[in-house]
Amino acid sequence: MLIDLHCHTWPLSDDSMLSPDDLIEHARELGLDGLCLTEHDFGWNIDEVRRLERRHNFVLLPGMEVNTEDGHILAYGVNKYIYGMHKSQELARMVRSAGGALIAAHPYRRQMPWHVYDQNHWEEALDRAGRNKAYEFVAGLEIINGRGTPQENSFSNELARRMGMRGSAGTDSHARRDIGACATEFSRNITTIGEFIEELHGWRFAGVPLREGLVRDPEESAADAGPDPLLTS
Repeated sequence: MLIDLHCHTWPLSDDSMLSPDDLIEHARELGLDGLCLTEHDFGWNIDEVRRLERRHNFVLLPGMEVNTEDGHILAYGVNKYIYGMHKSQELARMVRSAGGALIAAHPYRRQMPWHVYDQNHWEEALDRAGRNKAYEFVAGLEIINGRGTPQENSFSNELARRMGMRGSAGTDSHARRDIGACATEFSRNITTIGEFIEELHGWRFAGVPLREGLVRDPEESAADAGPDPLLTS
């Protein structure tokens, strides 16, 4: 089962150019089985999610992309922003209390080295990123972001590998061209947010690219493209 774990729609995310209907219809056309609606610091009304789900006969899972002091975190199982969520430890407490789960979004942001082809800079950046305290609370890292470059996604992959963490994928869709670039694969059928969260906590998921150009070619040498091959399982 292929689910996009990271999507934005207008007007709840004011930087998106996608209506919910557009997002869902195009995702279905491209072969996806479900979507997570993760607006910026804003939760969907559950009744509205259910209406959309019935209208399109498509799995929709509500969440939020929360802007914390330690980076952006995808939060599932909570449906409204509460003051204090900008602190990752407090966000984790709230989500844990609600029976939810967290995924770190695009962990390469503000972490990539200035000189990406310098191995020393690369190693230092990975070491620094690995000390992010928010990662103590997440079920995984977004190793493939649909709007990331191959080098950025390679950084996220390597970070997850070194930390022994599971990797997800999300398009971070804001426009029609973003949809369908990647998704997270689940071996079990998911129809509810509860089932989804159970699979996240069980580490039964893997981020996969669905479009060329999102991840570097594993055949490239380290000198050309940075460190080790992808973590996709």
